[in-house]
Amino acid sequence: MNSGGLRYQFASLSIAEKLIAINGGVFVLNALVPFLLGLAPDAIDRWFALPRNLGDFITQPWSLVTYSFFHGSLGHIFWNMLLLYFAARIFLNVFGSRRFVNVYFLGVIFGGLLFMLSYNVFPAFMGVNSTLIGASAGVTSVLIFICAYMPNQEVRIIFFNIKLWQLGLVVVLIDLIQIPYGTNAGGHLAHLGGAALGYLYGRQLLKGRDIGEGFSKMLEGIAGLFKGKEKKAPLKTVYRKQKTAASTSVNYDKELHQRKIDAILDKISKSGYESLSKTEKDFLFKAGKED
Repeated sequence: MNSGGLRYQFASLSIAEKLIAINGGVFVLNALVPFLLGLAPDAIDRWFALPRNLGDFITQPWSLVTYSFFHGSLGHIFWNMLLLYFAARIFLNVFGSRRFVNVYFLGVIFGGLLFMLSYNVFPAFMGVNSTLIGASAGVTSVLIFICAYMPNQEVRIIFFNIKLWQLGLVVVLIDLIQIPYGTNAGGHLAHLGGAALGYLYGRQLLKGRDIGEGFSKMLEGIAGLFKGKEKKAPLKTVYRKQKTAASTSVNYDKELHQRKIDAILDKISKSGYESLSKTEKDFLFKAGKED
C-alpha cells in the first residue's frame, strides 16, 4: 500500500482509532530504535515522560501531554488501548470527536498534575524518583465521563449486565485500593486525576455547561499558528448575491438537525441512553461521525 493509501486509511479512522494507531506506532518505535542503535531502553521516552520533580518539569513542559503516548510494556499498552476502544464506542455514539479530544486530553493533563502534586506534597512519596508514562489518565477520563453522563445505561461485562455508574465506582475503588498496596502509586494517582476530570465534565455537561470549550478554542488557536498564510488574491469587483431559496433551506435543515440532537441529548440526561429508540440511537451515531 502506498503512502497515499495509508493516509486515506488513517483519515477514515475515528478519533479514538487514530489515537490507538499513534500510540501503537510510538510504542514500536520507542522499543525498536534504541535497540537497533544500541542505546539505553529509555533513551527516547526519558524526554517525553512526565517527571515528578518540578525543576525537571520546567525544562520539558511538553511532557504533561506527551507522557500519555508512551507505555512501559506490551500489557500496559494493550489494556489501555482495549479499554479506550470500548469506552470510545459508547462516547462517540453520543458525542463528536471535538468533545472526545477535550475529555481525553484534559484527563491526561489533570492526571499528570495530580501525579506531580502528590509526589511533591505527601511525605509517603518524598525522595521517590519516579516518572509517569501511559494513556491511562485519558482513558479513565473518557470512561468516567460516560459513567457520569449516562449513569443508568447498562453494558455487558462477560456474562452479566452492569450499570455504568457501578462500573465507574469499581474502577475508582480499584485505583484507590492499589495506591498504598500496589507498585504503581503514581499511575493510580494519575488515573484518579483523569477520573475526577471525566466526572466533573460529564456532570457539568448535564447542566448545559461545557467546561472544555476554552480548551477547544486554545487547540484551534494553536492549530491556526501552523497553517500557512493564505495568499492574497488580486483585488477584483465582487457583486453581492442575494440569499437564494436553496441556501435558506440548507440553513433551516441545519437548525432542525441541531434541534433534534439537542432533544435526544436532553432525553438521555433525563431518562438514560437506553430510553432512546433504535432510530434515535442510529441518528446520534451518524451525527457523531459527521462532527
